Amino acid sequence: MPDLSRTSSPEVPDPAQQPSDTAADSGADPDTDAVDALRSGVMRLSRRLKHQRVDESLSPAEMSVLGTLARCGSATPGELARKEHVQPPSMTRIVALLESKDLVRLEPHPEDRRQKVVTQTERAEAMLEESRRKRNAWLAELAGRLDEDEWATLRAAAPVLEKLAHL
Repeated sequence: MPDLSRTSSPEVPDPAQQPSDTAADSGADPDTDAVDALRSGVMRLSRRLKHQRVDESLSPAEMSVLGTLARCGSATPGELARKEHVQPPSMTRIVALLESKDLVRLEPHPEDRRQKVVTQTERAEAMLEESRRKRNAWLAELAGRLDEDEWATLRAAAPVLEKLAHL
């Protein structure tokens, strides 16, 4: 397995040289060490990516719901709550906030008139596209600091990381 913890760029710290917040630093188990480095790297990168937002008025939860709608299509608030791992009352509040910002609309459910279906608006689609563009540009700039071997390793790892994110 390739060692993803190495980097040649002085701007990107080497996770192997960073203090860890778990007992995995003992070096006793390479798999445990790799999982620890992966967790740490993914969390740090995620936090940095969150700062590359287009609309600062949206919370991470609101952005996540819009992303889920973009990936999965329209859904009931209950379905969104399950997909987002939040309680239904929390999702009801998030959907109401998004609706007040004209980012989603509620439509009658085609089979159950007691329910509504949440659909993202064109404004939300445009905002998500701009957000993706900005984050991709930022990430591409960071990746440009990697050497060819590191970039090839990262390209090969991308589908695996995507799979992990959806398991």
